[in-house]
Amino acid sequence: VQLQASGGGLVQAGGSLRLSCVMSGGIFRFDDMGWYRQAPGKQREFLAMISSGGRQQYADSMKGRSTISRDNAKKTVYLLINNLKPEDTAVYDCNTVPVEQGLWGQGTLVTVSS
Repeated sequence: VQLQASGGGLVQAGGSLRLSCVMSGGIFRFDDMGWYRQAPGKQREFLAMISSGGRQQYADSMKGRSTISRDNAKKTVYLLINNLKPEDTAVYDCNTVPVEQGLWGQGTLVTVSS
């Protein structure tokens, strides 16, 4: 099983990005999936999760400005983030919930300019 995140890039503050993460191998539709990020010099933090049944949960930093969704047919989980801030600059990655350490990929870099 592998997870590949994409969709990052350079964006101005106030902008939006939709991140994607596709699973190769595995079942996916039975997995609870989450998005995480790691900023330079900081620990990885949880951002949002979506259960196999579609229930969503968000970290305080994402509440009100992000939406997690999934497409089981495409084995893909998405994270839309609006009103991006410079402090959102980080490497974003997805994983199962709870985390499977062996599934971390390279992530996708999001850089927010002020």
